[in-house]
Amino acid sequence: MSQRLLVTAVAALLFTATLGAIAGQEKSVRPGINDTFQSPDLKEWVTKFEGENRENFAKRKEIVAACKIEPGMTVADVGVGTGLFTRLFSSAVGEKGTVYANDLSPKFLEHIAARAKEMKLANVKTVLGQPADARLPEGTVDLAFVCDVYHHFEYPHKMLASIFKSLKPGGRLIVIDFVRDASTRDPWILQHVRAGQNVVEKEILSAGFQKANEVEGLLRESYMIVFQKPAAEAK
Repeated sequence: MSQRLLVTAVAALLFTATLGAIAGQEKSVRPGINDTFQSPDLKEWVTKFEGENRENFAKRKEIVAACKIEPGMTVADVGVGTGLFTRLFSSAVGEKGTVYANDLSPKFLEHIAARAKEMKLANVKTVLGQPADARLPEGTVDLAFVCDVYHHFEYPHKMLASIFKSLKPGGRLIVIDFVRDASTRDPWILQHVRAGQNVVEKEILSAGFQKANEVEGLLRESYMIVFQKPAAEAK
């Protein structure tokens, strides 16, 4: 066995062991949904995530504007993928701000770090998350951004708890995900997306968030909801 194959095999075993340990604490709602991202084909995913036929790419500037980001903010791009929004957030927060590019995939994060260095985006910091923990610094984040990623949360309750913990009091969580309701006819969405908006909202509210508002009319295939961590802990 070559050294590269050996390293890959060991990494796969460690990843499986981690999932097993977590599964003992909370049952995965979608086992294996993120396996493909452990060794992704970057060219393939850049084409998928950053192609004009993808609504979130076509509407990227409008989405960032709707996030209402101000210079100096700390933004966490959770489930960053190829880094499309990370690069846009980097510009929006400016030199005094910070963008945490968070993902489960080391290869995606290596790609983002390389692009950030190439583009001189000094405010971008990569964070390798775990299936049940974003592993973001506690109490530091103004905005957590979860775009087409919520349905990839294997352990939504624990992941939401970790995001909640990372936010400052009054910090926001923005979730964009595919519409899945009684009118949905797309077989891919029906098979791939675990739950519709009502279920997602209930799960997020049960984690302690409050619903601030919903951005309507911007996206056709997805919904965009703004949640907020209470400004003060309930007594």
